[in-house]
Amino acid sequence: MDAGSRYNKFRPPLVNQMSHKKRTRENLDRFIPNRSAMDFDYAHYMLSGGKVKKEHYGVNSPSKEAYSKQLAEIFNMNRTRILAFKNKPPHSAERVSESPSSIQPSKTIKKRRYIPQSSERTLDAPDILDDFYLNLLDWGSNNVLAIALGNSVYLWDASDGSATELLTVDDDFGPVTAVSWSPDGRHLAVGLNNSHVQLWNTLQGSSRLMRTLRGHSLRVGSLDWNENILTTGGMDSLIINNDLRIRSHIVGTYRGHNQEICGLKWSASGQQLASGGNDNLVHIWSISMGSANTTHQWVHRMTDHTAAVKALSWCPFQSNMVASGGGVGDQCIKFWNTNTGACLNSVNTGSQVCSLLWNRHDRELLSSHGFTDNQLTVWKYPSMTKISELLGHTSRVLYMAQSPDGYTVATAAADETLRLWNVFGNPKETMPVLKRKLEPFFDLAQIR
Repeated sequence: MDAGSRYNKFRPPLVNQMSHKKRTRENLDRFIPNRSAMDFDYAHYMLSGGKVKKEHYGVNSPSKEAYSKQLAEIFNMNRTRILAFKNKPPHSAERVSESPSSIQPSKTIKKRRYIPQSSERTLDAPDILDDFYLNLLDWGSNNVLAIALGNSVYLWDASDGSATELLTVDDDFGPVTAVSWSPDGRHLAVGLNNSHVQLWNTLQGSSRLMRTLRGHSLRVGSLDWNENILTTGGMDSLIINNDLRIRSHIVGTYRGHNQEICGLKWSASGQQLASGGNDNLVHIWSISMGSANTTHQWVHRMTDHTAAVKALSWCPFQSNMVASGGGVGDQCIKFWNTNTGACLNSVNTGSQVCSLLWNRHDRELLSSHGFTDNQLTVWKYPSMTKISELLGHTSRVLYMAQSPDGYTVATAAADETLRLWNVFGNPKETMPVLKRKLEPFFDLAQIR
């Protein structure tokens, strides 16, 4: 159908509407009273000598004046017009009931999400170590929590609530200093106090030790996976990439920290690694820079923190941003552009920052803290206003892990309890998944 035929098709109603408006305007100069809109009793009263308002020659009190005014309004005694030429407009409530679709709200009010103030479940965690530099809790894609308690590692299945003991090591090897699930949820890496890292197959009925990795000289307190690469950080200040598919597993070494590695986190793209240490430093490394035989320079070194940095978390909706948290001498959450090394923002939380987790379904950040309140704090990003504070632990909340669907958070503290919190909403609610913003050439080393 061409433009002319479309015009002809829609022209008749437009013409009719315009002609109706024309006739309406032509009748406006004829003041014909509308009998249905007139009050004949009041008209008869006015025409027969009634007065709109009785004259008073004396001075009335303010209360009597107010009473007279209200009485006149009730009985329409202040009207001066007898003839009516159109109907009165309906009340606002009547207009809404007659045509609710014609009234549009000026602003859509977003319903505020309810965050329960108490944990959904509390489990005992006896003998858990009160050590800020360790990482003793992880939640795998198999929906199983792994937690290290002294020399042992236990698995808690969130699907049915069952708990099993995976391993117990001798005092010569222990205690356990770190745990981390592989991306497929089939293997668990276990860091030990004697500098070894064990790899366990956790399939039901066939849990067994697969291999032991050696490369560090002191305890291994930080672990993270990048596909088949297991990255380990130790008290010897070394960061090692281990390829578990080959016998000579050390395929990369990063040297830049001068004290114990407290935190390790790979970006979602697998191209950049963030590390935090007891030397108050944060480093950004490129996967292409690690080598088994040579030492390479970091991409960025951040020196703004004034205490040990354990808490690290990559933003799920902006691929080139990572958040870091400082210890008791710093108490700040900082946001970094990992392409430029610039600090985007810094927020003083007022207490030790032990761990950080992003909400995968909304622009929110969760932080766990130590002295004095041992609280969890939900922040709105980027304003960093507090949405909620969750209390329950009586010691610093050193360890946090997020469920596979991203809604539930597990926390473990030195009070020897493991708590589950419904922090990030309900999986039954339909919530949009935030799209990650990819920076151009994010996988290439930046010119410094």
